[in-house]
Amino acid sequence: MPSRDFDSYPFLVIWETTVACGLGCLHCRASARRERDPQELGTAEALDLVAQVAELERPLFVLSGGDPMMREDLEEIVREAARRKLSVAVTASATPRVTRERIRALAEAGLTQWAFSLDGPTPEVHDRFRGVPGTFALTLERIAWLREMGLPVQVNTVVTRHNLELLPAMAELVRRLGAVRWEVFTLIPVGRAAEGVEQVTPEEHERVMAWLAELAGRVPFAVTSTEGPQVRRIRAQAAGAGRARGGAGEAGEAGGRRRGMPGSPLPVWDGNGFIFVSYRGEVFPSGFLPLAAGNVRERRLGAIYREAPLLRALRRPDGFHGKCGLCEYRRICGGSRALAYATTGDPLGSDPLCTYSPSAAEAL
Repeated sequence: MPSRDFDSYPFLVIWETTVACGLGCLHCRASARRERDPQELGTAEALDLVAQVAELERPLFVLSGGDPMMREDLEEIVREAARRKLSVAVTASATPRVTRERIRALAEAGLTQWAFSLDGPTPEVHDRFRGVPGTFALTLERIAWLREMGLPVQVNTVVTRHNLELLPAMAELVRRLGAVRWEVFTLIPVGRAAEGVEQVTPEEHERVMAWLAELAGRVPFAVTSTEGPQVRRIRAQAAGAGRARGGAGEAGEAGGRRRGMPGSPLPVWDGNGFIFVSYRGEVFPSGFLPLAAGNVRERRLGAIYREAPLLRALRRPDGFHGKCGLCEYRRICGGSRALAYATTGDPLGSDPLCTYSPSAAEAL
């Protein structure tokens, strides 16, 4: 994929296909429920959204939820995305809806990659997170099916106080499962996660980011971080890249290109190379930053991405507030915009989990 101007075109578009899901995850961003919502984009609207995404120089396109497997038209949507030459992935819930037949049908429709969540290396930890006994075993079985069919697998993990000490065991499990990518999420207190799931401390978060940066160079899978952009600053520091220079890539791309969906060669954060479309067509900087910039039912996605004042501001780290705006690493890190908003109400504010003290702030 050629490099792109994030002012004009995002690198990644995620669409929340539905808020329906059969699980009851403690930290669910979407506060998913059992039944589909009548306000969801219908099939015709979904196919039009695919066309809108393709207009953006064909970014990576991820179908998320809720659980996309709750949509009967999922294969039709994937087929249209593939016809328009989009790399399309599914982030599905591990439930009995994931059958061999459905996996095969989605693969034949043109699916590029599949993502499952694993929030612990044991059934006791993972099933507690997901709210349904047996989910851990079912996830491992379905990953084995995906590998049999040659479909690349990504594993997603949300870091909380409950699994913090288990991350090395999780990395080993990801390796044994043959996943091509491990996406490690910083917990953002939105949805059900705002109701008591315990966040790590800033010092613990810094240690996790440093560990991920080091891990990426010695494992056979890509390691990337969502809402943990400090990993890019840590890598730049370790490489002696120079405090004011940009251009550091995502955490897991140091080891070269892997199978499956590639990582961006440029720093991506909420609204900057990344955009999220809700089940109702609302356009957000990310699923964790619930400030709507427009709606694809009313305006084309490309116009919203390029012109919405909120999104334009998020692509200007020199205008960030507090120490994030002063930081010499602001163009390669930027701090978590979602976490800043969730904790301060200011999407341009400082990331409260960052322990780094910018030299410019110290000079004040």
